[in-house]
Amino acid sequence: MIGGNMAKYEEAGVTVVSGKGQVVIPQSIREKLKIGPKTKLLVYGYGDAVIMKKIEISDVARDLQRLYERVDNKVAKYGTLSDEEIYDIVQESRRKRMR
Repeated sequence: MIGGNMAKYEEAGVTVVSGKGQVVIPQSIREKLKIGPKTKLLVYGYGDAVIMKKIEISDVARDLQRLYERVDNKVAKYGTLSDEEIYDIVQESRRKRMR
């Protein structure tokens, strides 16, 4: 299960990687996911797969703002934080996002 829901699989398409490392996302998928010019995609490898996820910059900015607020709140409460403490806050934030 992905995100608590059964993954929905659609018919696969074939694309070719260009000499510049570019790929074309099939039109039917672009239309369904509303992917157009300048759309931001998070890209990462998982085993032998490449996974792309459409992201909104506002989502990233909102997540960063929440992260800054958590750090600021801890600094206000406990004083200066070590690099390790900040790292722990970032990792905790990532874990929460992945749920």
